Amino acid sequence: MPELNQEQAITQPILTLTEAVKSGRFVRMRRLLASLHPAETAHLLESLPPQERKVCWPIINPDLRGDVLSFVGEDVRADLIQYMDTADLISATEDLEADDVADILQILPDHVMREVLRAMDTQHRRRVETILAYDENTAGGLMNPDVITVRSDITLEVVLRYLRILGELPPNTDSVYVVNHNDEYLGTLSLSKIVSRGRSLTVNEVMSHQIEAIEAKTADSDVAHRFEKHNLISAPVVDDNNHLLGRITIDDVVDVIRDEAEHSMLSLAGLSEDEDTFAPVRKSINRRSLWLGVNLLTAFLAAWVIGLFDTTIEKQVALAVLMPIVASMGGVAGSQTLTLVIRSMALGQLNEKNQLWLLRKEIMVGASNGIIWAIAIALVTILWFNSLALGILIGTAIIINLIAAALAGVAIPLILKKFGSDPALSGGVLLTTVTDVVGFMAFLGFATLFIV
Repeated sequence: MPELNQEQAITQPILTLTEAVKSGRFVRMRRLLASLHPAETAHLLESLPPQERKVCWPIINPDLRGDVLSFVGEDVRADLIQYMDTADLISATEDLEADDVADILQILPDHVMREVLRAMDTQHRRRVETILAYDENTAGGLMNPDVITVRSDITLEVVLRYLRILGELPPNTDSVYVVNHNDEYLGTLSLSKIVSRGRSLTVNEVMSHQIEAIEAKTADSDVAHRFEKHNLISAPVVDDNNHLLGRITIDDVVDVIRDEAEHSMLSLAGLSEDEDTFAPVRKSINRRSLWLGVNLLTAFLAAWVIGLFDTTIEKQVALAVLMPIVASMGGVAGSQTLTLVIRSMALGQLNEKNQLWLLRKEIMVGASNGIIWAIAIALVTILWFNSLALGILIGTAIIINLIAAALAGVAIPLILKKFGSDPALSGGVLLTTVTDVVGFMAFLGFATLFIV
């Protein structure tokens, strides 16, 4: 039997499950879902339309539903929770990590959240409430309170005995954290040092002070940058008084990095990174109509500029043929700059000291590309319409628009960030408006002055 390639390995379970749903073969469906890892089941559910998803969800083993909920996107999670009563939610969340429980509870109505919390044992509830006290996009909202702590004055022999008593360690444990009697963070003690150094040595003699604790209010994007910069597997989280609250592990940071990448990509189209591909029509319409409306307003602005020169266009029809070239070149050049700047912001590379340098550089790139392509477009225009003046006109407009595109591509995200708006969400619409208006104004304005 030939081996499946990666794409077939992903799509085959989806096709098999879809066929089983349509034919009503519930035994086959149950068998397929039971054979999958919760993450694979989550992917499968995200790949199904709502009606088929509704059929499959009750068939999933109740003991695995909590894990599945922790892997699916927020929109799909909210959709699945509709089919669960409070007792089901309590059962699904009782064995989950505290940070996963917090993610699920945050999308529940307040009265349901309180019921689920009341059903937990006191220790688990306190851990979840600690996470819920912080915004979900901060280190506090990302952390897991399940940590192993030791004191600095004990020996490694005592630490080893303590770990044996604990038995199973929390997932992704590469270090234990050293605290004082007030639970203030002092440093880390890696598992490799515990097993490789002399057992008579004290924790204070072998512990590391290199890993700085992350404040609970730190943005999750900054957490991801720190993990990337220092190649961390886990990191401690502290409050304003340096009291240890929990830890963040690499699996949580991978989710942040993925979400940031999806956010940057989808925001350029006015979409949310949690949007369900198979969401109902009405829900998708509501989410997308806003930015279509904003785009319509900017399109009317560009059309109004064109309308100012309707007489000019009537006298020289070639202008109507060439206008899209000016707008398109500016739009593409501006999008390149905008994407570069938004990426630099996301990576934390852009600051007040290098903004002006980047602006000058992008203007030089825009001007250089403008000159190069202005010459090429001007030559084609001269040959096409047998008009030297028209060639010079469009070449000049191209140069002006590419310089404006570079300026706008840098300035717009910086201004939006200063006013607390998301550059990825609204930057593209504003940039298109600038390049269209400037391009049409330059092209048609010069045509009115010098040709018609």
